[in-house]
Amino acid sequence: MRLLLDTHVAIWVVMDPKKIPQHIRRLMSRPDNEVLVSVVSLWEIAIKFSRRGHMPFSGEIARHEFEAAGLQLLNVSAEHAVAVDGLAMAHGDPFDRLILAQALSEGIRLLTHDAALAGYSDSIITW
Repeated sequence: MRLLLDTHVAIWVVMDPKKIPQHIRRLMSRPDNEVLVSVVSLWEIAIKFSRRGHMPFSGEIARHEFEAAGLQLLNVSAEHAVAVDGLAMAHGDPFDRLILAQALSEGIRLLTHDAALAGYSDSIITW
């Protein structure tokens, strides 16, 4: 199974894994599962770190931390970008909307703690 981590979940993986429920950590650690983080998350971290300092590290450090944790990067394609057109406006955050579009268009399960994203599809795993 392919699993795409929402930005906050990817940050928790490297900074505070105990924030992720045990059953989700077990799912992520299964050897047959591919755990991904979107380059959109790097973009979000870079913008929020440089602009407001609301992120614990820069985009470059996030990239190294995510790769060191064994997370694979998912690039953004034109298909992902235009898939945002088909999403209802239940969630207005542009970063989350693009990550969601990636998950839905690729058939990847999205792991998030954001309840607003859960209503988009049964394929979204939230807690």
